[in-house]
Amino acid sequence: MCGIVGYIGTKRAVPILIDGLLSLEYRGYDSAGLAVLSAANNSTLQHNVTASKYSISASQHNTPSSQSHSSTLQLDNSKFKTKPNNSKFETKPNNSKFETKPDNSKFETKIEIFKNQGRVHSLMDNFDLDKITSTIGIAHTRWATHGVPSPQNSHPHWDNSHTFAVVHNGIIENYENLRKFLYSEGYTLYSQTDTEVIPNLIHYYYTKLTTDNEFKQAMLLTFSHSSPIHDEILLALACTLKQLEGSYALEIITPLRPNQIYVAKKDSPMVIGAGSDENFIASDIPAILQHTKKFYFMNDNELAVISRNEIDFYDSSLHSLTKEIKDIDWDAEASEKGEFEDYMLKEIYEQPTALRETIGTSIVDGKVVFPELDDIDFSHFTKTYIVACGTAMHSGLATKATFESLTHIPTIVDAASEFRYRDPLIDDKTLCIFVSQSGETADTLAALKLAKHHGATTISIVNVVGSSITRFSDYTLYTHAGPEIAVASTKAFTCQVAVITLLAMYASKDFKLTNELSSLPNKIKKVLECAEEVKKLATELSRHNDIYFTGRGYDSAVATEGALKLKEISYIHADAYPSGEFKHGPIALISKGVPVIGIATNPEINAKTLSNLLELITRGANVLLITNANEINDEIQNIIKLPDASPLISSILAIIPLQLLAYYVAKAKGLDVDKPRNLAKSVTVE
Repeated sequence: MCGIVGYIGTKRAVPILIDGLLSLEYRGYDSAGLAVLSAANNSTLQHNVTASKYSISASQHNTPSSQSHSSTLQLDNSKFKTKPNNSKFETKPNNSKFETKPDNSKFETKIEIFKNQGRVHSLMDNFDLDKITSTIGIAHTRWATHGVPSPQNSHPHWDNSHTFAVVHNGIIENYENLRKFLYSEGYTLYSQTDTEVIPNLIHYYYTKLTTDNEFKQAMLLTFSHSSPIHDEILLALACTLKQLEGSYALEIITPLRPNQIYVAKKDSPMVIGAGSDENFIASDIPAILQHTKKFYFMNDNELAVISRNEIDFYDSSLHSLTKEIKDIDWDAEASEKGEFEDYMLKEIYEQPTALRETIGTSIVDGKVVFPELDDIDFSHFTKTYIVACGTAMHSGLATKATFESLTHIPTIVDAASEFRYRDPLIDDKTLCIFVSQSGETADTLAALKLAKHHGATTISIVNVVGSSITRFSDYTLYTHAGPEIAVASTKAFTCQVAVITLLAMYASKDFKLTNELSSLPNKIKKVLECAEEVKKLATELSRHNDIYFTGRGYDSAVATEGALKLKEISYIHADAYPSGEFKHGPIALISKGVPVIGIATNPEINAKTLSNLLELITRGANVLLITNANEINDEIQNIIKLPDASPLISSILAIIPLQLLAYYVAKAKGLDVDKPRNLAKSVTVE
């Protein structure tokens, strides 16, 4: 989804902001922009812009005066039901170009904003950013939620007076009521976004606080505590946050405080990186990892004021907070492609290492050790839910039977986006496992909160230290996959399957799979040797419009994940069905030349899967088989052999050729595999 970056220090801000945005491209976006504070007498704005260049936003407007704010806004939403003055409702964007000529004479610094629809590289092409020497700035990549992709809807946004610039990741659910209130108070909004209400609300509150002493005293009482509040901007931000319903990660700059960045977080990811005489802000660690390995992680409903050499944290009532700094030992090189053409291919080949590190931290002397879980009595549970979205949910499907067979606890795998809306049967005897690569998936986080509300014991399995899901869970187990940049998940899936399997072994004290698990990294290396063979098959498959996947048992889950990988990055229609289900309807789709990819890795039922594939071949299907079986009918000619492995963990091996297949099919079609259309890496909105 949207990505944010911020910098304050002694260096030029723009190169750091741009590098950060480029590192966040994997999140998915349709526009990009940045804002800096520059000396008021040193304008870098371009006034002779062409249709492809945007030198930020709307012309100067009259600032609503304190006299125009005729009523005091109470800290509830009743005021926001005011009917808008439609004559002030202006949304007349000119998509060819727009300029700004703000009157910044009252400040020593001024806000300059540069934004456009399109990629970060086009931002660099469209503006002469090399001339900007500012050492403080905020930046954003937007994934459209409210309003079409356009320059006007791109971030950053500022208030009518050009005093506050904001970038925002998340969704403000009550923005329509907030817009109406602002119209009634004389403000004009120029975009279709939910975000634009935020800087204008900050301006509204700041004006009230600095011109209306009665209002200020009331607000000081609202945020009453032992330490007096001397920062009206911080207080204005806190007042604004009280009115926002939804999610946000916010960065704010203002010429009123030229040496500070204000940030706030609720239900959207944000990290703060600490440097020497400089500090960094980002949605995700990789965006600023090259600059620092020391990070602060904000919890929901927290604010911070960041300067070059100081960071002050506050809760929503503006009580001061003390936070522990954490060292992140990821190598910055891990976020680069290295010798590989694309991040996805690099991450496929990183799976032996990722799996080795994930497993190696948990197996000691032939036993699974999770000391953080030692106080859990697993015999207490009568039901287990594994809840996740997308690929993470498929890791649950791939391990459902393993969890049940080892723990003897009935296990249900559920899509997080559905789980919270169907009134699931949860009580204090329920174990809920939540799986997310980023730890920020909005639907999974909401499902987690629901489970906790009903008294369930919650365990999260995530890849990102300090992420939101980890902070809400009772317990957390980490995959050690390292940064995963490509939108289509690969190494996260195999590591998630491994951790859920390890958890099942730990809960049951059944450790018979420890040697098998420990051998998987070397077996994956062996499977990766099929890459050239898969590449040849992919060329032919790339010409088709429909491809079907099938398997039984554990292999059915692999088929589902394989179909998702293919459709995600090749845009080919792909469906997965359990092998025995084809004759119950889907076989009608099979005709001459239709590709079918079969997975058969369980010796006990391989014969049945192969029999089902022969039924499809007789109807014209062109079958590719991925299997560890030795006896295969001669009618199946395209075969990729896998090393032997227990069916309980064979999905970790079987998915590798399907990941490679999706990658090479997409490459054969000339597509961008790392940033497929319409998709985002971290889905932080519902």
